[in-house]
Amino acid sequence: MLDNFISIHDLTLYQFSKILDISREIKDNPHRFRNKLKGKILAMIFQKPSLRTRMTFEVGMLQLGGEAVYLSPSDIQIGTRETVYDMGKNLERWVEAIMIRTFAHQNVIDLAQACHIPVINALTDLLHPCQAMADFFTLKEKRGDLANFKLAYVGDGNNVCHSLLSAAAKAGSKMSVATPPGYAPDPEIRKQAEEDGKETGASFSFTNDPSEAVENADAIYTDTWASMGQEQEKEKRGEIFAPFQVNKSLMAKAKEDVFFMHCLPAHRGEEVTDDVIDSSQSLVYDQAENRLHVQKVIMLSLLGKK
Repeated sequence: MLDNFISIHDLTLYQFSKILDISREIKDNPHRFRNKLKGKILAMIFQKPSLRTRMTFEVGMLQLGGEAVYLSPSDIQIGTRETVYDMGKNLERWVEAIMIRTFAHQNVIDLAQACHIPVINALTDLLHPCQAMADFFTLKEKRGDLANFKLAYVGDGNNVCHSLLSAAAKAGSKMSVATPPGYAPDPEIRKQAEEDGKETGASFSFTNDPSEAVENADAIYTDTWASMGQEQEKEKRGEIFAPFQVNKSLMAKAKEDVFFMHCLPAHRGEEVTDDVIDSSQSLVYDQAENRLHVQKVIMLSLLGKK
């Protein structure tokens, strides 16, 4: 059982594998889990808007027999209207768990420390663990054993990249990362992944050359070049990241049956072309669907123990 879900790095190998295994079970037999969280309420804190995060958590709670309460940025105003500590101490009196999608990763840490109820990291500027768990569940569905699987990530070394590194380490996969100079993943996250990977046989490589990264890749993953909060950098980043676009030419440099992956929303014509994201090789909608099943398992692991 989990106390909180903040980082994939925090999971044991058993917990990581178990989440993927039960996700398959809950996807195949949703009716068996229909009332497992009856009477439970999840508070959903959003500093950043989202289609997939809100829908999959809210629908997930409803399908498990519980309920979810949406708290918008104007409702919360973290650090302005109220401290994270005071917010958490209030919420723990009313609900059984908190999901938070925020900017500063420290907000999640502070919330978990303040509360005696489980906290779920639904995204910070540092990590996106729910997304990466859904991604690796998707890959396991498609390919089974991931021990010799190679995932190539092309683009910004951001929160999604960080959580994919952690997931690859737990899965024992190979992962190559291609970013422009100055946009590499956080050195501490890289160090954690490399340490975790020693136990599973995972291996990592880092480069500034997309063609090098995708060589022999089983899947190519990309994300937006300017995330929420970086809008003022959009034009500059567009110029810097242009050589990192995932298009047919780059896909052809990987394995013939390579998959394409993206956490969405995608900026078509920027980080990916239409003929790639809409191709039969694209897993983007499978990834989005699987957020629902994986997050159900996370919520069950946190709340089912009671």
